[in-house]
Amino acid sequence: MPVSPPAASRRQFLVLAGLAAAASACGTATASSGGGGETTRLRYQGSVGTVTLPELAQDLGYFGNVTLDWVGNTISGPQDIQSAATGQTDFGGAFNGSVVKLIAAGAPVKAVIGYYGVDQASYEGYYVLEGSPIRSARDLIGKKVGVNTLGAHYEALLDIYLQRNGLSPGEIAKVEPLVLPPVNTEQALRQKQIDVAVLGGILRDKAVAAGGIRPLFTDFELLGPFTAGTYVLTNRFLKANPTTSRIFVTGVAKAIEWTRTTPREQVIARSVDIIKKRGRNEDTSALQYWKSAGVAETGGRISDAEFQVWIDWLVSHGDLKAGQVRAADLYTNSFNDVTAATSPSPSRS
Repeated sequence: MPVSPPAASRRQFLVLAGLAAAASACGTATASSGGGGETTRLRYQGSVGTVTLPELAQDLGYFGNVTLDWVGNTISGPQDIQSAATGQTDFGGAFNGSVVKLIAAGAPVKAVIGYYGVDQASYEGYYVLEGSPIRSARDLIGKKVGVNTLGAHYEALLDIYLQRNGLSPGEIAKVEPLVLPPVNTEQALRQKQIDVAVLGGILRDKAVAAGGIRPLFTDFELLGPFTAGTYVLTNRFLKANPTTSRIFVTGVAKAIEWTRTTPREQVIARSVDIIKKRGRNEDTSALQYWKSAGVAETGGRISDAEFQVWIDWLVSHGDLKAGQVRAADLYTNSFNDVTAATSPSPSRS
């Protein structure tokens, strides 16, 4: 499989992608409600071979008369939230650093619920081949790292790892992230087309089970448990469709808690059933490696800290000015009716 280098630098990508999406959003973002009532149809992008939390929530009956309208798949969080900002979909999800950048560039969106994160069971690992000479951050200079997209979770954690291990900005610039579809990243590593593969969740566990690779570091080791990504809706959608927004956010929150309190085998079986019912000719074998959503807070509720770490990262890179954005302005929990008081305690770790 050929691997193509990115056409722009990491910093250029972050700036240009955010500005382009913001410019488009100002002119084209619309709520998909018809007439004077609220929409009950939410357009979204999915992911091949996996079940998203909104898809799970719908299958569990948590959305009532609100339905999901699948318009295709994506492997990129930044692309997913840009689609929501420009009105091509009604919601999208991405790494919180990407959400910060998009809103800072002027996109009229608001984060409403966390949907993935990092814990002892669910984390992203930066893997090398068992016999690789790469043992430290400094060994990555001049090497290629396979990531799913630029300017998002994988690249941010890579930069933080390099910074914390004493590499200068010039040395960090010599570490080359290459964009690869997640399902192809393990293969690219084993074929030595890249030096490091970022693998998470079921794809990570499947690769580890096959043997021949070892972790250089993980994001859990680097930062501990945290919610890493959120779903966003446009401000206009939230204003025009407050009831639908509440049903969506609360339904996803209930689905998060369902995965915490339901035996793992039942969560996997439900996901397999959902994929088979949607009839897209997808392989379900990777689902057997699912362990948790990794969401830190009850019901995916959001806190300032989950955004502040990425604001600080973007400021340190010169992508944001100090004080340009406030964490509290980026999100709202007002549509989430699930709290610690209303949610049962998890029955498993």
